[in-house]
Amino acid sequence: MESGQGTVTCGSWIRRPENLNLAVLGRSSKKKNSASPSVLEIFSFDTETTSLSTSPQVTYVFEEIEGELVTIAVHPSGDDLVCSSTKGGCKLFELQCQETNLKLLAKDLPPLQDVGPQTCMAFSVDGSKFATGGVDGRLRILEWPSLRIILDEPKAHKSVRDMDFSLDSEFLASTSTDGSARIWKAEDGSPVVSLTRNSDEKIELCRFSKDGTKPFLFCAVQKGDKAVTAVFDISTWNKIGYKRLLRKPASIMSISLDGKYLALGSKDGDVCVAEVKKMEVSHLSKRLHLGTCITSLEFCPGQRVVLTTSNEWGAVVTKLNVPADWKEWQIYLLLVVLFLASAVAFYIFFQKSDSFWNVPPGRDQPGKQFEILDPQYSEDAFGPVDM
Repeated sequence: MESGQGTVTCGSWIRRPENLNLAVLGRSSKKKNSASPSVLEIFSFDTETTSLSTSPQVTYVFEEIEGELVTIAVHPSGDDLVCSSTKGGCKLFELQCQETNLKLLAKDLPPLQDVGPQTCMAFSVDGSKFATGGVDGRLRILEWPSLRIILDEPKAHKSVRDMDFSLDSEFLASTSTDGSARIWKAEDGSPVVSLTRNSDEKIELCRFSKDGTKPFLFCAVQKGDKAVTAVFDISTWNKIGYKRLLRKPASIMSISLDGKYLALGSKDGDVCVAEVKKMEVSHLSKRLHLGTCITSLEFCPGQRVVLTTSNEWGAVVTKLNVPADWKEWQIYLLLVVLFLASAVAFYIFFQKSDSFWNVPPGRDQPGKQFEILDPQYSEDAFGPVDM
């Protein structure tokens, strides 16, 4: 979709507690002889048609001096959004929902004003931490919402490329444009380890597993002229293997909220989605953004749908060709059916079996005879019971 004027530079889903599906897009004017400022737009999402609304529900216009939007991070609650621009540092937005009306309330972020463009930003899964990585290589971790600075490391990387928090919000992984990757303690910002790599390897992107059972870190690695997805065990931080999924250089990486699927977007517009359990590609969209680097890739919170953006083709919503998930009502229905089937089977077994507990024999039918093994226990076959 290409609603509005300007180029889509970034995008993200907004997960709301009222099960409302929203998407936020950042637009910047990159047309020659154009003085149009950057804008932030929020669209509704229709699950029936798998599409965004044709016009935004709310729009915020930036000042021209703030430059172009670079990236967006959305708090897990869906109440807060943070945007980074090329000249204005970071700006906080509070999303207010009143029935069908949406409002964006802009606020300042004192620790992140005039910090320069941030290439990546991320909230921890529990929403208590917020991290930013700049073009200048500076890495920051802040406590949310108090904005207390936990870490401010000016020489964390040559230039920060990507970052992600672990499922338990204990660790932060960050990658650099020089191919290195580091692990940090989110609680106090202390460095844990630098991931090992061969001389011909460049670690470019990173995502922690999110299914709660597999403690892994997935990294997009350029190994010579081959693009692979490496897997690290976070208990030892050792590499345990790799798979060739996208088979071309990746520009963006994402993992679904339930951790079942891992997605990679290429520098020429392809998207592949792999099932984490098997590490096999289950969906492939070739030329989704034909010939253009994918700048944003994110799974929809409640649907098997991904949102992708590129400077050339704008925002695209794609329904994934993967097996459908079980709905809650389907699980309950299955349990009821199994219970009824068990009851029927027990009833049939009860009727057909020659059980001691069946109806007592008739007056003319001899009763069952029980053999007494020892005459001395004829009165009580089990003997006295000491209570």
